Amino acid sequence: MPSSEKPIVIKRVRRAKKDGHHGGAWKVAYADFVTAMMAFFLLLWLISTTTDQQRRGIADFFAPSVPVPSSHSGGDGPFGGNTMYSEEAFTQDLSQRPRHADFESAEGALTDPELWEIEDALKAMSGDALDADPLLEHIRTRLTDDGLIIEVFDIEGSPLFAPATARPTLTLERIVAMIGSVLEGTVNPVAVAGHLGTPTPGVDPWALSVDRAQAVRARLVPAGVRAPRIARVTGHADRQLANEDPTDPRNRRIEITLLRRFDG
Repeated sequence: MPSSEKPIVIKRVRRAKKDGHHGGAWKVAYADFVTAMMAFFLLLWLISTTTDQQRRGIADFFAPSVPVPSSHSGGDGPFGGNTMYSEEAFTQDLSQRPRHADFESAEGALTDPELWEIEDALKAMSGDALDADPLLEHIRTRLTDDGLIIEVFDIEGSPLFAPATARPTLTLERIVAMIGSVLEGTVNPVAVAGHLGTPTPGVDPWALSVDRAQAVRARLVPAGVRAPRIARVTGHADRQLANEDPTDPRNRRIEITLLRRFDG
């Protein structure tokens, strides 16, 4: 007799697999691409709006024009461990600096990158070597529209000149020699100005300030600044104080300016 039971049928249902999540990595890559393109077009726009002289200045700024000695005593400063106390090492380093075409351009102008290089060299004198040679506390620099001004001033207990005279001390002799070796690598004109603080009774402050400036000029020339480069030598007596207090030693100073342009 046939069985009345129905056969059991098992039906397997296959579910369609949904696509997985692809992630957002492509968004990051696309954003980087867009940023790079924006920077590229910004660079093209900047280049199209700058002059040839400005482009040369930018190129000089990023050019490795300041030499770094290959042998040194372990320091990592710009003079490879040498200090400015060693004038021979300093003179050798500066003699290797290239003379840039901008120094001899038709306009006779120094670019800001060139002035920065010279200022850095002078700051190195009063930076890494300060502990080794305290006389470098006498030096400060600043950039102005006229050019790079190098201030050399009295400090308490260490004057630049014998009192009320234009006779330089050994301190000033050494400082002028080092500054001259820095400026030897340039061709632009140099101005020298003398300044005083509290006037000395019986001494003409105008004549004394001029005589002190002349004494510095006379020592810059053998130190490396050719005589034709001296554009002017002036004395300002006590009319341009560095500090409102006329007794401040810093008022008694010499300013050596590396001018940006030739006269005329």
